[in-house]
Amino acid sequence: MILKNTHIVLTAGGTGGHMFPARALAEELLNRGHKVSLITDARGQGFGNDLQDVTVHRVSAGGVAGSGIARKAMSLCKLVFGTLQARKLLRTIKADAIVAFGGYACVPAALAGSQLGIPLYLHEQNAVLGRANRLLARRAKNICTSFRSVTHVPTGQESKISLTGNPVRPTIMALREIPFSTPKENGQFNILVTGGSQGASVFNTIVPEALTLLPEELKKRLHVSQQVRGEGSENIAKIYHSNDISADLKPFFDDMPERLAKAHIAICRSGASTITELAAAGRPAILVPYPHATDDHQTKNACDFTDAGAGWLMTQACLDAKSLSERLISLFSHTQILQRAASCASEHAITGAASNLADVICGIQTNNGDEPSTNENVSTGAAA
Repeated sequence: MILKNTHIVLTAGGTGGHMFPARALAEELLNRGHKVSLITDARGQGFGNDLQDVTVHRVSAGGVAGSGIARKAMSLCKLVFGTLQARKLLRTIKADAIVAFGGYACVPAALAGSQLGIPLYLHEQNAVLGRANRLLARRAKNICTSFRSVTHVPTGQESKISLTGNPVRPTIMALREIPFSTPKENGQFNILVTGGSQGASVFNTIVPEALTLLPEELKKRLHVSQQVRGEGSENIAKIYHSNDISADLKPFFDDMPERLAKAHIAICRSGASTITELAAAGRPAILVPYPHATDDHQTKNACDFTDAGAGWLMTQACLDAKSLSERLISLFSHTQILQRAASCASEHAITGAASNLADVICGIQTNNGDEPSTNENVSTGAAA
């Protein structure tokens, strides 16, 4: 068991999907009296001014999954150099444990720590164990997961799994106190359209076209909040205006919790953070997985959500305006289906993820795969 005043090192890449759960854990560990540091690469911005107690260190890192022999050789050199940097750093700062959150940026510190005999913990945000976590799995003491079923777990490592969940922003978690509001007869329908951290240009064409195919009476009742990045927002605005559809179009919504609270249906990608937030808020969604995601992990994420009855999966290959409009007409004609899906989403959420994760690291929770909030078992898809 890890006692207070120990030094726990977190390592994560610069993307929000890796950095946010690291930040949430940092806050939890600081509140428990631990010292926390972060090791990242040149892209990593740290946790900002809000967590000034967390010292940020940077080491060299490079992914080895790129194309081309020269690029792979360069990335391997960066990885070796970064591991040497991390070994020296970890000796200096005297780390007691390391928590890696996936992505190639976490590999040097995780490898160096395991070589030095420092306990290593992994956190996986997706329903597919990422390539960095697969590489590190046999060195890890625990593999903390966010989904009930996780594939690509190396053979023999299944017993290390602890289902902790994926930390959610407090402003999103607060939506659990706001019940889903079933659309009233002749009332407004609120649609939230987001493309995730990378955007989704396919939504910019198909969603507006689909909404124009709805019956006139239904179009007049719509309010659309749509994330639109890049060019095309003026054209989309004209389409909505000419069809009497009320819409807010922005590249980024800084009031996302409020919009999610009001949403009757979301149309979105199925990244780990998106799925986690939908479940936490208890809001149904039509999920269109990003088709080029590594190991098709977004489809696996979406299946976890839709199999629970919380939403509907539509692959991008099969997505067109007609099929989407027919789906929306059906849902808005049978609002009890939306209510049931919202309830399923809320019931599917795993709450207290940051605390659950800290418990595993501090030795309070065993690695038996028990879900914190229900009695369901975790299943894995083993990979050699």
